[in-house]
Amino acid sequence: MTDTPVTDLFIIGGGINGCGIARDAAGRGLSVTLAEMKDLGWATSSASTKLFHGGLRYLEYFEFRLVREALIEREVLLKAMPHISWPMRFVLPFHKDMRFDSETPTSKLLTTVMPWMKGRRPAWLIRLGLFLYDSLGKRGILPGTAKLDLTRDPAGKPLKDKFKTAFEYSDCWIEDARLVVLNARDAQARGAEILTRTEVLSAQRHANHWVVRTKDHATGEEQEHRARMLVNAGGPWVADVLRQKLGQNSRENVRLVRGSHIVVPKLFDHGRCYFFQGTDGRIIFAIPYEGDFTLIGTTDADHPDPDTSPQCTETEQDYLVDFASQYFEQPLSREDIVWTYSGVRPLYDDGASSATAATREYVLTLDQTQAPLLNVFGGKITTYRKLAEAALAKIGEVFPQLPADWTAGVSLPGGAFGVAEVETLKARLATEYPFLAPHWAARLIRAYGLEAWEVLGDAKSAADLGQDFGATITARELDWAIAREWVRAGDDYLWRRTKLGLRLDEDQRAAVDAYISEKAVRLAA
Repeated sequence: MTDTPVTDLFIIGGGINGCGIARDAAGRGLSVTLAEMKDLGWATSSASTKLFHGGLRYLEYFEFRLVREALIEREVLLKAMPHISWPMRFVLPFHKDMRFDSETPTSKLLTTVMPWMKGRRPAWLIRLGLFLYDSLGKRGILPGTAKLDLTRDPAGKPLKDKFKTAFEYSDCWIEDARLVVLNARDAQARGAEILTRTEVLSAQRHANHWVVRTKDHATGEEQEHRARMLVNAGGPWVADVLRQKLGQNSRENVRLVRGSHIVVPKLFDHGRCYFFQGTDGRIIFAIPYEGDFTLIGTTDADHPDPDTSPQCTETEQDYLVDFASQYFEQPLSREDIVWTYSGVRPLYDDGASSATAATREYVLTLDQTQAPLLNVFGGKITTYRKLAEAALAKIGEVFPQLPADWTAGVSLPGGAFGVAEVETLKARLATEYPFLAPHWAARLIRAYGLEAWEVLGDAKSAADLGQDFGATITARELDWAIAREWVRAGDDYLWRRTKLGLRLDEDQRAAVDAYISEKAVRLAA
């Protein structure tokens, strides 16, 4: 053990919080090791609604600080990753039957002072909320709120006739799983060691260091690591890691909330997203997805434990189908669903009465009774970078000479270009590689940005890219993902690095998995 090098930080968890902290810490000169028991972002961080958003509905819970931070972050993040994030307009249809969630502070206040509203959400309140949404954060790229006449605007065409008016505002799309991988790649480029499919078996605390024992699930090898400080970014497992792996007691806990989504064939032709309000006070989104589909979600349901795999239940499917059918002229049925996914959000347990009302704030606790331990509770994808800065402020209490915050404005891999340059890059890639169909060139730019040229290399034809697996997937791209993005199984590539699993049949997906798995075996040997 005395020959084992001592790193500054050992981070448990390869979701967005763990990878964001690893990137920030490595960029400040700390030596970092990160261990993830499966694939990067395989749980919560690849199962979001794919939005960088301020959280319009959080205003009803008076979470102004959280919303303001998230609104400001949208454009900071957009500029750093214009290949995997882009602006999107959200259409909020209005009808007099709109209602609050009865548990929100706003609902309770209005019920007291305006009981004749009977829980309805009036138009003036929506306007006030959108005014705050536009005003709380700085907007340089994203346009502000507008009012729409749905009898004239194309956004009204797929909706029922009763919806005559809507409000339109801005947020951003984000490829969530790619965000995790790009943070991990940047962390690695700055010196961090990223260990995937590596489970932490135990961590023993000493006066001035931790001894962490891990198991590599690819090789079966167990290894011992030493670190001056431990960061528990276990997401849904943060409390289990704290008590079972680290043997520590804490009053802090997380509330596990399952969010489920359905994907159906494309329901409308424009590129805007819908924000639907239900008669029960909840909201869902209907979002253009992967060109030919519409993403609908999400639900909020308490989840029993992190080891129970989250599934979009038949009840949740029916709920989302029925909810969307209250708005769309063409009703949906469960038979329309082509794919579902579900994730568990580890929200900080603030004792809220419902899953929907649980806070989206994050809480960081630093324990220095012996070797330092930082625990990360809660958080949301939009504020992951700010959470990492807050974590480094805590870490700075242990390493007091740390440099200042640095990640704002620093591009992630492939993202060193302007938000307005995306279409130019697509055209340039298609010109330089004339065998690429327009949708193929667009997909590569959206996935890899400026690194698309590295993926394609010296290819003069599609044949130069090796085996064709369908849906523009080639052996050369898979080789690049295996070598550069920790892809070790078909699901890593088909459902996290991309969503191309939607476009392949079962045999094609099996062929991709076999190719990747065979290469992964060689890497492990």
